[in-house]
Amino acid sequence: MAGSRPCGGPGGGAMNLSATYAVLFAAVVCEVFGTSALLASQHFSRPLQSCLVVVFYAAALVGISFTFRAIPMGIVYAIWSGMGIVMIAAVGWFGFGQRIDLPGTIGLGLIVAGVVVINVFSKTLMH
Repeated sequence: MAGSRPCGGPGGGAMNLSATYAVLFAAVVCEVFGTSALLASQHFSRPLQSCLVVVFYAAALVGISFTFRAIPMGIVYAIWSGMGIVMIAAVGWFGFGQRIDLPGTIGLGLIVAGVVVINVFSKTLMH
């Protein structure tokens, strides 16, 4: 029946919202590990790191696909990209010595603010 799923996504029943956010967070973490492995793979010239890229990105995509059952795609992607950007910037800073200047830090802060606004004030998540 059309419209019987919370957000019209494919698949079976919806997870509760807190479980959905946990899966989304895990998917973002997998994506960050995949991106870190991508840098470490040195243009796919290192086999182990190259395999980790594929494994972590696949896990991330499977995880994000489950979140579409309970949260609208645009909101999922906003949270996914915002969290991913901030987390990978932190990994770059602490793990790879890639420093971020003041405008970059302000931009990251605005991204975080945008994700907070969506989650705290948007009624899009209400079903």
